[in-house]
Amino acid sequence: MCDEQTEAQNAAWLSRRQFSAAGAGMVIMATIPGCSAAQSAPGDLPVKGRAVTVTTPDGKVDAWFYTPETGKHPAVIMWPDIAGLREAYKTMASRLASAGYAVLVVNHYYRGAVAPVLDSLVAWRTPEGQAKLKPLIAGITPAGTMSDAKAFVAWLDAQAEVDTARRIGTCGYCMGGPYTVRTAAAVPDRIGAAASFHGAGLVGEGPDSPVNLLAKTNASFLIAIAQNDDASAPGDKSALADAANAAGRPAEIEVYPAQHGWCTIDAPIYDKVQAEKAWSRMLALYAASL
Repeated sequence: MCDEQTEAQNAAWLSRRQFSAAGAGMVIMATIPGCSAAQSAPGDLPVKGRAVTVTTPDGKVDAWFYTPETGKHPAVIMWPDIAGLREAYKTMASRLASAGYAVLVVNHYYRGAVAPVLDSLVAWRTPEGQAKLKPLIAGITPAGTMSDAKAFVAWLDAQAEVDTARRIGTCGYCMGGPYTVRTAAAVPDRIGAAASFHGAGLVGEGPDSPVNLLAKTNASFLIAIAQNDDASAPGDKSALADAANAAGRPAEIEVYPAQHGWCTIDAPIYDKVQAEKAWSRMLALYAASL
């Protein structure tokens, strides 16, 4: 997650200005059907969006829902990073909708605040930003996330723009990364694909750790790991690959030559080349699995 160690690493990386447009990092598992095909191009469908409210057992979630202007489409649940739902993620959700998906991007801090809590990822680095977020982060539990996921799936399946004959996807960034696995485990009969980008806390000892939940899913996975996260926990990629193999779950697990946060468009560490590669891998995953 965007903790002090990660922030220090990213600051050092930025100060050295070592932005690399190099090729792929270490791919240790790539078994998603169709992933060897050419990468999918971004869509250009006209999009509509609206603010929505989703009721969960813990309260009312403020969210945004973006879809192509016409037709029914497979749905996707998007989990933002540590700074929460804000304009950057609304833009990312709209772009995904333009590729042919009905996208629900959620405020995972709804138990304590309405979005936006912060207006950018940079604000998380300030004492004021951390003071706002730390109590909200403490209010999120694995069980709560899985309960939320069930409510999001039920809400999506009731929308006219959603093709309920197709399976649902999910994607998450930073602290939202592990939420994608929990979403897949919470509603295994509906979630067909999950993409985690620079996800935090994917490997742990507890039964609710994402690595230990893979066997409870029926999804295919894309797990895109930042190079500094890999340096801090080099065994995680192998643990995830081993768990996916044991569970019989297709998974593409790759260490990208980019820093934690590289996929979020308002992040100082944003790396367009590697973010576009990760985006294209997500589109390939969804095309094959939803």
